[in-house]
Amino acid sequence: MRIVRRIGASPRERGSMSGDTCPDIFELSDGNFAVIGTEATDELDNLLPADAARADYERIVIVSRETLVRAKTDIPDA
Repeated sequence: MRIVRRIGASPRERGSMSGDTCPDIFELSDGNFAVIGTEATDELDNLLPADAARADYERIVIVSRETLVRAKTDIPDA
């Protein structure tokens, strides 16, 4: 598995001057996506809706609205 491309604008394009610790979204060679975000599992785990679940190896991460909105045009429909 490898990173194929960034989805959306880079952190610098979104205004991060240092490019450090900024949310990001990447498309992987297997068609999945990798997300860099703020880890919030402990804070949000008990707030998940009844029909949502998280495996022990999964984490809940927060990605800024701007990151996701600016990625929208790069996300494939299928």
